[in-house]
Formats: sequence, structure tokens, C-alpha cells
Amino acid sequence: MNSISISIVIINIILALLFSLGAAPILVWIERRVAGFIQDRMGPNRCHIKGIRLGGLIQSFADMLKLVFKEDFEASGIKESFFFSLAPVIVFCSAFLTFMVMPFADNLKIGAQVFYMQGLPIDLGVLWFLAFAGLSVYGIMLGGWASNNKYSLLGSIRAGAQVISYEAAMGLSLVSVLITYGSIHLVDIVNFQGKLLFGFIPAWGIIIQPLAAIIFIVTAFAEANRTPFDIAEGESELVGGFHTEYSAMRFGLFFVGEYVAMSASSALIVTLFFGGYHLPWLNTQVLQNHITWVLAFIMIALPTVSFFFSKWMFNNNRWLEEGNIRNRESKLLFKVIIGINLLVILGLGFWLSLGVEEIGANIATAVIQVSTFAIKLLLMNFVFVWVRWTLPRFRYDQLQDLGWKILMPLAIANIVLTATIVVVFGV
Repeated sequence: MNSISISIVIINIILALLFSLGAAPILVWIERRVAGFIQDRMGPNRCHIKGIRLGGLIQSFADMLKLVFKEDFEASGIKESFFFSLAPVIVFCSAFLTFMVMPFADNLKIGAQVFYMQGLPIDLGVLWFLAFAGLSVYGIMLGGWASNNKYSLLGSIRAGAQVISYEAAMGLSLVSVLITYGSIHLVDIVNFQGKLLFGFIPAWGIIIQPLAAIIFIVTAFAEANRTPFDIAEGESELVGGFHTEYSAMRFGLFFVGEYVAMSASSALIVTLFFGGYHLPWLNTQVLQNHITWVLAFIMIALPTVSFFFSKWMFNNNRWLEEGNIRNRESKLLFKVIIGINLLVILGLGFWLSLGVEEIGANIATAVIQVSTFAIKLLLMNFVFVWVRWTLPRFRYDQLQDLGWKILMPLAIANIVLTATIVVVFGV
């Protein structure tokens, strides 16, 4: 393995860590900011370092430090200490491993070598996700049972009831998707979505398989234990559910594992139904052929987007008192963002002036596709948060009715319809 291969492998692992584990504090911040916005509250804006609060992001890092240094307390009634400690590890590892097969960009060609842009470049694709996503429920059930607490046990029983409610519908919804794409390999699935229907409609899964997309997205909320399907936790009913007896980093693994699972579910939804790393009407070949124009457009669009984002993120002064030290943040970080934009624009301009060769076009295409995947992932995570602060929690019997009486018949009907169209029309 040469130095380029090693570098690509390291980059893929770093991207997988950033998009899953590294995204956890960002997702916690998004959760709080969106909750504050929907409920017309402040959201996180108090915690700061010398007046710098990063729009509330410092609060997330403060909470992480608190979990790391907090006393790891274990109740005296817990007799299965090994399984009690093993449960959060299973949940976290299952969630993290599901993300590793997500493609961040199309295969990167450098010279005669072709590299997969995945943390774990294997051909199992969707099957890998289903296998490890299904394992997380064992950690939840094990933690509830080992806690020797009736609320925790009830939470683990609910988790078992939940998993048999949505797993069948989730798996069946994917059957029609795989019939359409003709492959389980996620890179092939995304490249299929780079085509155009009737010459002008992107062949995204949400357009080709809208019913499968709806079913899968609904069941993905249950897979990630997110509201309205967080019945295994049910704070208003079960104190904390399966993790009632957990504290410090053992609770932290459950907590982070939920956000990693949410990110993994979002990544698969984006990959299967929203074109993955493709921009609309700009598949890999089109990007490479018109990379100069695309980079020129980025030079114009980047400052505009950064301006409005920084204005929203940092200029939250209506919640701050006159003369508050936190008011320094807006001016200081706004200058930092402007400086970064100038460096990026100057770098792109210098590169364009020298001319973009084939290898440079391939690398630039990969960077654009990774950025596209990241933005789509962020938007899908926002939908998860949006739904949490909009809908009330379902009862577990309502989830069973939804899964077995509505989603499963719809998924089976969709399989029959899809197979009939494929056989009759040969598409």
C-alpha cells in the first residue's frame, strides 16, 4: 500500500469519525437551538469562554466535559455489573459501525488507482446497516435488565416491543428500493440517482420510490429511538427508562450513541432517497467536465451563504443584556469568518488561474461531493430534531398498530407494484 492509499484510508476514517462521533456535540447544539426557536426560548447562550460562546456551541463541550469527569455511580442493587457496563458499549458500537459503510463521495481516481470514499469499503451496503442497527436493541434490553430497576426493565421490554413493530416494515420498504436500483452496494445506488428521468428530473429515490421513502423515514425514527418513538425512555412515564440507573460516561455512551444512530439513519436516508453525494443535475461526470465553472460559482456563493449563516448564529443579541461580555462574539467571529472566506476565495482563484488538470478536477469533485453529503446530512438531522419538538410520543401499542397494520401492508403492496413494473416494462 503506497502513501496515497494510506492517506485516502486515513481521510475516510477521519470523515467517518467527524460525521458520526464528531457530529454529536453539533447535533446537541442543533437540538437546543431548534428547540429554543420552536418554543420561542433563548436556547443555549450563557456558557462562554472570555465572551466567546460560538452561538451556544460551548455549552455542548461543557456538557461533554461534565460527563467525562462526573462520578460513575453504580447502585448497590445492581448484581450484573459486567452486563450493566457492556450495554452502553453495544449501543454505541452498533450505531458507529452502521455509519462506516456510508459513501461520502464517488470513487476517487488518482492516476491508475481507484479509491472508495467510505470508512469501511465493503460491498454489503444496506445489509450491513440493517445488521448492526438491529443489534443496538440488545444493548438497550441488556441495560434495562441489568439495572435491576422496574422502570429500566419496563423500558427494555418496551424496546423489544418497539423493534418487532418497525423492523419488518423497514426491511420490506428496502426490498422495493433494491429491486429498483438492482444493487445493494451504496455507491452503485447513489450513482443510479445521478441519472435523469425524462432528461430533466433527478432520479432520486424520493421521486422513484416515494412510498418506500416515507415508510423508511418513519421507521428510521423508531430505529434511532427518537421522538415520537422514544417509548423505551419515556421520561414522563418511566423516569429515564432503560438508562435510569446510568451516570457519567456509561450514560454518555447511551447519549452519544443515540445521536450517532440518528446521524447514521440520516446518512442512509440521504444515500437511498436524496441523491447521496450528488448535486441535482450534477453527477460526477458533469462535475468533472465543468469543474472550472462550478468552482467559480462557489467563489461567489460561499461569502453570501456564510454572511447569512453567521448573522443568524452569532447576532442573537435580543437575548443579551446591554454591555454583556458575550456581545463581543458577534464582531470577533464575524471577522474570522470573513477572513476564512477570503482565504478560500483567493486559493480557488489562484488554482483556477493555473488551470485545473484531470487529477485536480477529480480531487475537487470529491471535495464538493463530500461537502454536498455533509450539507444533506445536516438537513436530514434537522428534520429529526424538528419532528422531536413538534410531535408527542406514541404509545407502544400505537407504534405496533402503525407498523403491522399500516406500514407493513403498504410496504408489501409497494414491493408487488415495483416488481410488476420492473418485469413488465423491463426498467
